[in-house]
Amino acid sequence: MMRFTVVTVCYNAGNKLRETVKNILEQKGIAFELLIKDGASKDDSLMKCEEFLVSNGYRKTKQTETENRFEKGDSNSPIVRIVSEPDKGIYDAMNRAVKLARGEYISFMNCGDGYFTPDVLLKTDLKIRESKNRGIYYGDAYFRKAGTVMHMPQKITPSQCYRHIPNHQACFFKRDLWASKQLNPKYRIRADYEFFLYQYFVGKADPVYLGIVVADYEGGGYSETKENRKRDRYEHKVVTEKYMTKKQIRKEKAFGVLTLQPLRRWIASDSPFSALYDRIRKKMYR
Repeated sequence: MMRFTVVTVCYNAGNKLRETVKNILEQKGIAFELLIKDGASKDDSLMKCEEFLVSNGYRKTKQTETENRFEKGDSNSPIVRIVSEPDKGIYDAMNRAVKLARGEYISFMNCGDGYFTPDVLLKTDLKIRESKNRGIYYGDAYFRKAGTVMHMPQKITPSQCYRHIPNHQACFFKRDLWASKQLNPKYRIRADYEFFLYQYFVGKADPVYLGIVVADYEGGGYSETKENRKRDRYEHKVVTEKYMTKKQIRKEKAFGVLTLQPLRRWIASDSPFSALYDRIRKKMYR
Protein backbone atom coordinates (compact mmCIF):
# COMPACT_ATOMS: atom_id res chain seq x y z
CA MET A 1 0.00 0.00 0.00
CA MET A 2 1.16 3.51 -0.78
CA ARG A 3 2.10 5.40 2.40
CA PHE A 4 0.63 8.85 1.68
CA THR A 5 -2.22 10.49 -0.14
CA VAL A 6 -1.91 14.26 -0.14
CA VAL A 7 -5.37 15.80 -0.53
CA THR A 8 -5.96 19.28 -1.89
CA VAL A 9 -9.59 20.40 -2.02
CA CYS A 10 -10.46 23.44 -4.08
CA TYR A 11 -13.10 25.46 -5.86
CA ASN A 12 -12.26 28.32 -8.23
CA ALA A 13 -8.79 28.45 -6.64
CA GLY A 14 -7.09 30.49 -9.36
CA ASN A 15 -3.29 30.41 -9.39
CA LYS A 16 -3.12 29.16 -5.81
CA LEU A 17 -3.90 25.62 -6.95
CA ARG A 18 -0.91 25.52 -9.29
CA GLU A 19 1.36 27.01 -6.59
CA THR A 20 0.29 24.41 -4.04
CA VAL A 21 0.64 21.55 -6.54
CA LYS A 22 4.16 22.74 -7.43
CA ASN A 23 5.10 22.77 -3.74
CA ILE A 24 3.68 19.31 -3.07
CA LEU A 25 5.42 17.73 -6.06
CA GLU A 26 8.77 18.97 -4.71
CA GLN A 27 8.61 16.28 -1.99
CA LYS A 28 11.58 13.97 -2.48
CA GLY A 29 12.61 10.42 -1.63
CA ILE A 30 9.21 8.76 -1.38
CA ALA A 31 6.39 7.80 -3.74
CA PHE A 32 2.93 9.20 -2.99
CA GLU A 33 -0.26 10.29 -4.69
CA LEU A 34 -1.64 13.80 -4.90
CA LEU A 35 -5.43 13.79 -5.01
CA ILE A 36 -6.96 17.10 -6.07
CA LYS A 37 -10.66 17.15 -5.18
CA ASP A 38 -12.23 20.02 -7.09
CA GLY A 39 -15.82 21.10 -6.56
CA ALA A 40 -16.57 21.55 -10.30
CA SER A 41 -14.76 24.87 -10.63
CA LYS A 42 -15.88 27.45 -13.18
CA ASP A 43 -12.52 29.21 -13.52
CA ASP A 44 -9.41 28.05 -15.40
CA SER A 45 -7.54 26.75 -12.34
CA LEU A 46 -7.74 23.07 -13.38
CA MET A 47 -6.65 23.83 -16.92
CA LYS A 48 -3.61 25.76 -15.67
CA CYS A 49 -2.81 22.96 -13.23
CA GLU A 50 -2.91 20.35 -16.00
CA GLU A 51 -0.76 22.56 -18.25
CA PHE A 52 1.78 22.82 -15.43
CA LEU A 53 1.85 19.03 -15.03
CA VAL A 54 2.37 18.43 -18.76
CA SER A 55 5.14 21.04 -18.90
CA ASN A 56 6.91 19.16 -16.10
CA GLY A 57 6.94 15.79 -17.78
CA TYR A 58 3.59 14.34 -16.70
CA ARG A 59 1.26 12.68 -19.17
CA LYS A 60 -2.42 11.89 -18.86
CA THR A 61 -2.84 8.14 -18.30
CA LYS A 62 -6.52 8.00 -17.44
CA GLN A 63 -9.53 10.12 -18.26
CA THR A 64 -13.11 9.59 -17.13
CA GLU A 65 -16.08 11.88 -16.72
CA THR A 66 -14.89 12.99 -13.26
CA GLU A 67 -11.18 12.01 -12.99
CA ASN A 68 -7.98 12.74 -14.89
CA ARG A 69 -4.81 10.93 -13.83
CA PHE A 70 -1.28 12.10 -14.60
CA GLU A 71 1.93 10.09 -14.25
CA LYS A 72 5.57 10.34 -15.26
CA GLY A 73 5.94 6.62 -15.78
CA ASP A 74 8.54 5.86 -13.09
CA SER A 75 7.91 4.40 -9.64
CA ASN A 76 9.61 7.27 -7.80
CA SER A 77 7.39 10.07 -9.14
CA PRO A 78 4.07 11.04 -7.55
CA ILE A 79 0.79 10.12 -9.18
CA VAL A 80 -1.57 13.07 -9.61
CA ARG A 81 -5.31 12.44 -9.69
CA ILE A 82 -7.70 15.33 -10.41
CA VAL A 83 -11.31 14.61 -9.49
CA SER A 84 -13.80 17.31 -10.39
CA GLU A 85 -17.40 16.95 -9.26
CA PRO A 86 -19.90 19.02 -7.26
CA ASP A 87 -19.75 18.75 -3.48
CA LYS A 88 -21.36 20.42 -0.47
CA GLY A 89 -18.37 22.40 0.73
CA ILE A 90 -14.86 21.90 2.03
CA TYR A 91 -15.57 19.22 4.66
CA ASP A 92 -17.80 17.20 2.34
CA ALA A 93 -15.04 17.45 -0.28
CA MET A 94 -12.45 16.21 2.23
CA ASN A 95 -14.63 13.22 3.16
CA ARG A 96 -15.15 12.37 -0.51
CA ALA A 97 -11.42 12.60 -1.14
CA VAL A 98 -10.61 10.19 1.68
CA LYS A 99 -12.98 7.62 0.14
CA LEU A 100 -11.05 7.91 -3.13
CA ALA A 101 -7.60 7.87 -1.54
CA ARG A 102 -5.31 4.86 -1.76
CA GLY A 103 -2.65 5.97 0.70
CA GLU A 104 -2.35 4.62 4.23
CA TYR A 105 -2.13 8.16 5.66
CA ILE A 106 -3.94 11.32 4.61
CA SER A 107 -2.30 14.74 4.54
CA PHE A 108 -4.58 17.71 3.79
CA MET A 109 -2.86 20.62 2.07
CA ASN A 110 -5.17 23.50 1.16
CA CYS A 111 -4.68 25.86 -1.75
CA GLY A 112 -2.23 28.57 -0.81
CA ASP A 113 -0.47 26.33 1.72
CA GLY A 114 2.42 23.91 1.27
CA TYR A 115 5.08 21.80 2.93
CA PHE A 116 7.82 23.69 4.74
CA THR A 117 10.69 21.62 3.29
CA PRO A 118 10.97 19.02 0.49
CA ASP A 119 11.68 16.16 2.94
CA VAL A 120 8.57 16.34 5.12
CA LEU A 121 6.96 13.17 3.75
CA LEU A 122 10.22 11.24 3.90
CA LYS A 123 10.84 12.22 7.53
CA THR A 124 7.25 11.42 8.45
CA ASP A 125 7.55 7.99 6.85
CA LEU A 126 10.65 7.28 8.93
CA LYS A 127 8.84 8.34 12.11
CA ILE A 128 5.90 6.07 11.28
CA ARG A 129 8.29 3.15 10.87
CA GLU A 130 9.93 3.93 14.21
CA SER A 131 6.73 4.34 16.21
CA LYS A 132 4.69 1.28 15.21
CA ASN A 133 2.29 2.90 12.80
CA ARG A 134 0.04 5.01 15.04
CA GLY A 135 -3.16 6.79 14.00
CA ILE A 136 -2.19 10.49 14.08
CA TYR A 137 1.15 12.23 13.56
CA TYR A 138 1.60 15.98 13.93
CA GLY A 139 4.28 18.62 13.63
CA ASP A 140 4.77 22.37 13.76
CA ALA A 141 3.50 24.93 11.26
CA TYR A 142 5.01 28.10 9.88
CA PHE A 143 2.35 30.84 9.93
CA ARG A 144 3.16 33.07 6.98
CA LYS A 145 0.86 35.86 8.16
CA ALA A 146 2.67 36.15 11.50
CA GLY A 147 6.08 35.26 10.08
CA THR A 148 6.78 32.68 12.77
CA VAL A 149 6.66 28.96 13.51
CA MET A 150 3.91 27.78 15.85
CA HIS A 151 5.58 25.04 17.86
CA MET A 152 3.51 22.25 19.37
CA PRO A 153 4.17 20.25 22.56
CA GLN A 154 5.66 16.77 22.43
CA LYS A 155 2.52 15.36 24.05
CA ILE A 156 -1.13 16.17 23.35
CA THR A 157 -3.17 16.52 26.56
CA PRO A 158 -6.84 17.33 27.25
CA SER A 159 -5.72 20.86 28.10
CA GLN A 160 -3.98 21.17 24.74
CA CYS A 161 -7.10 19.86 23.01
CA TYR A 162 -9.15 22.64 24.59
CA ARG A 163 -6.69 25.42 23.83
CA HIS A 164 -5.00 24.67 20.53
CA ILE A 165 -4.71 21.43 18.59
CA PRO A 166 -2.06 21.05 15.87
CA ASN A 167 -2.67 22.90 12.64
CA HIS A 168 -4.67 20.61 10.34
CA GLN A 169 -2.14 20.96 7.52
CA ALA A 170 0.58 19.81 9.93
CA CYS A 171 -1.19 16.50 10.70
CA PHE A 172 -1.15 13.06 9.12
CA PHE A 173 -4.23 10.92 9.74
CA LYS A 174 -4.48 7.20 9.18
CA ARG A 175 -7.14 6.63 6.53
CA ASP A 176 -8.73 3.89 8.66
CA LEU A 177 -9.91 6.57 11.13
CA TRP A 178 -12.63 7.55 8.65
CA ALA A 179 -14.24 4.12 9.10
CA SER A 180 -15.56 5.18 12.51
CA LYS A 181 -15.86 8.94 12.07
CA GLN A 182 -16.04 11.46 9.23
CA LEU A 183 -15.69 15.22 9.23
CA ASN A 184 -19.13 16.54 10.17
CA PRO A 185 -20.20 19.31 7.73
CA LYS A 186 -22.69 20.73 10.26
CA TYR A 187 -19.65 22.42 11.79
CA ARG A 188 -18.90 25.14 9.28
CA ILE A 189 -15.53 26.01 10.87
CA ARG A 190 -14.67 23.41 13.49
CA ALA A 191 -15.29 20.08 11.72
CA ASP A 192 -11.57 19.25 11.69
CA TYR A 193 -11.36 20.22 15.38
CA GLU A 194 -14.33 17.99 16.22
CA PHE A 195 -12.75 15.12 14.29
CA PHE A 196 -9.48 15.47 16.21
CA LEU A 197 -11.21 15.58 19.60
CA TYR A 198 -13.32 12.54 18.73
CA GLN A 199 -10.23 10.56 17.82
CA TYR A 200 -8.46 11.68 21.00
CA PHE A 201 -11.25 11.28 23.58
CA VAL A 202 -13.39 8.53 22.03
CA GLY A 203 -11.00 6.74 19.69
CA LYS A 204 -8.22 6.93 22.31
CA ALA A 205 -5.68 8.03 19.71
CA ASP A 206 -2.26 8.92 21.08
CA PRO A 207 -0.89 11.44 18.53
CA VAL A 208 2.84 11.26 17.84
CA TYR A 209 4.92 14.45 17.59
CA LEU A 210 7.16 14.54 14.51
CA GLY A 211 9.55 17.19 15.80
CA ILE A 212 9.68 19.01 12.44
CA VAL A 213 7.98 21.95 10.79
CA VAL A 214 5.47 20.30 8.48
CA ALA A 215 3.35 23.03 6.94
CA ASP A 216 3.81 26.47 5.45
CA TYR A 217 0.39 27.87 6.36
CA GLU A 218 -0.90 30.90 4.50
CA GLY A 219 -3.38 32.03 7.17
CA GLY A 220 -6.23 34.47 6.73
CA GLY A 221 -8.69 31.71 5.88
CA TYR A 222 -12.42 31.37 6.30
CA SER A 223 -12.34 30.84 10.05
CA GLU A 224 -10.10 33.85 10.61
CA THR A 225 -12.36 36.54 9.17
CA LYS A 226 -14.02 38.85 11.67
CA GLU A 227 -17.52 37.75 10.62
CA ASN A 228 -16.82 34.11 11.41
CA ARG A 229 -15.01 34.46 14.72
CA LYS A 230 -18.31 34.44 16.61
CA ARG A 231 -19.32 31.23 14.87
CA ASP A 232 -15.89 29.81 15.62
CA ARG A 233 -16.27 30.49 19.35
CA TYR A 234 -19.75 28.94 19.33
CA GLU A 235 -18.58 25.76 17.62
CA HIS A 236 -15.60 25.50 19.98
CA LYS A 237 -18.04 25.61 22.89
CA VAL A 238 -20.30 22.94 21.36
CA VAL A 239 -17.43 20.59 20.52
CA THR A 240 -15.63 20.87 23.86
CA GLU A 241 -18.87 20.31 25.77
CA LYS A 242 -19.43 17.20 23.65
CA TYR A 243 -16.10 15.55 24.47
CA MET A 244 -14.78 17.13 27.69
CA THR A 245 -16.10 17.08 31.23
CA LYS A 246 -17.50 20.18 32.91
CA LYS A 247 -14.61 20.07 35.36
CA GLN A 248 -12.05 20.07 32.54
CA ILE A 249 -13.77 22.99 30.81
CA ARG A 250 -14.02 25.06 34.01
CA LYS A 251 -10.32 24.49 34.61
CA GLU A 252 -9.39 25.63 31.10
CA LYS A 253 -11.61 28.72 31.28
CA ALA A 254 -10.02 29.73 34.57
CA PHE A 255 -6.57 29.19 33.10
CA GLY A 256 -7.48 31.40 30.13
CA VAL A 257 -8.61 34.25 32.39
CA LEU A 258 -5.57 34.04 34.67
CA THR A 259 -3.11 33.95 31.78
CA LEU A 260 -4.75 36.73 29.72
CA GLN A 261 -5.69 34.47 26.83
CA PRO A 262 -7.01 37.19 24.44
CA LEU A 263 -3.74 39.10 24.83
CA ARG A 264 -1.71 35.93 24.26
CA ARG A 265 -3.72 35.13 21.14
CA TRP A 266 -3.01 38.59 19.72
CA ILE A 267 0.68 38.35 20.53
CA ALA A 268 0.91 34.90 18.96
CA SER A 269 -0.78 35.72 15.67
CA ASP A 270 -0.92 39.41 14.81
CA SER A 271 1.69 41.31 16.77
CA PRO A 272 5.37 42.19 16.27
CA PHE A 273 6.09 39.98 19.29
CA SER A 274 4.85 36.72 17.75
CA ALA A 275 8.33 35.30 17.09
CA LEU A 276 9.50 36.02 20.64
CA TYR A 277 6.30 34.55 22.06
CA ASP A 278 6.74 31.35 20.09
CA ARG A 279 10.35 30.97 21.27
CA ILE A 280 9.08 31.14 24.85
CA ARG A 281 6.36 28.58 24.05
CA LYS A 282 8.93 26.26 22.50
CA LYS A 283 11.13 26.35 25.60
CA MET A 284 8.13 25.67 27.81
CA TYR A 285 7.11 22.65 25.72
CA ARG A 286 10.62 21.22 25.85
